[in-house]
Amino acid sequence: MSYGTKSPTQGPPSVYSHVTTRSSANLRSSRSVKSLKTPWYQKPLITEAIFLDVQRASLLTAIFSLCLSIFTAITAVFDIYCYSMAAPGSAHYGYFIISYEFVYVGSKHVRNALIMFAAFSILFSVAVFVTSIKLILALRKEYENKMLPWLYVFGPFTVFRFLAFLFFSIVNDMIFTYNIFMCLLWTFFIIVSVYGWVLVYSLYIELSDLTKLEDLAHLRMGTMQSLNASTVPSLAGSRPTTPHSTVSTMPA
Repeated sequence: MSYGTKSPTQGPPSVYSHVTTRSSANLRSSRSVKSLKTPWYQKPLITEAIFLDVQRASLLTAIFSLCLSIFTAITAVFDIYCYSMAAPGSAHYGYFIISYEFVYVGSKHVRNALIMFAAFSILFSVAVFVTSIKLILALRKEYENKMLPWLYVFGPFTVFRFLAFLFFSIVNDMIFTYNIFMCLLWTFFIIVSVYGWVLVYSLYIELSDLTKLEDLAHLRMGTMQSLNASTVPSLAGSRPTTPHSTVSTMPA
């Protein structure tokens, strides 16, 4: 029997060590590691804007999309008016005010396609106008769920206007000032629109992650409060009471 050492006490296995061993084993498995990875589309694409922060740049994007919707509606209405006035075989009376030489008068199908792009541009511009106002209000109060309508509308609008811009640039003659001016403008507008959509999408992902963390923190606080509320009465009821005995100190 050795007197210099103390034999370790044998007790029940620790619950925390069991949980730690199990969780570390799960983390080492390839399946759990893959499940912890966040998909690329659920990550912010841009963390900082070029000049301002993401939130202020997103607000400028919302104002830009609002102005772009108004500009798109006005130019689309003007294009439809020009196509109707410069239709083959029709007589117009605005030649001395506006020269309609820049209007396409070739193939009937191409001309109908140009009118179709202008008509759908009006419909898209109305949707962008409404969702841009909602986006401005959502950015001021940081409501990420109210940013989704603008993301769903402005993305297809940008793609549609890019296709309309390509078609317009191919079929129209680039020797007229109006056509050149519109091509240059829409080149700039499409670049800014794509960058603005990425900004707003990145802010939406960031706000969604913050909301998830806040919900998790509130859930943990509520769980701890419920545990404390259920533990305090049980401890109070199981507390042993010590009997008190009175001892007389008076002489017999």
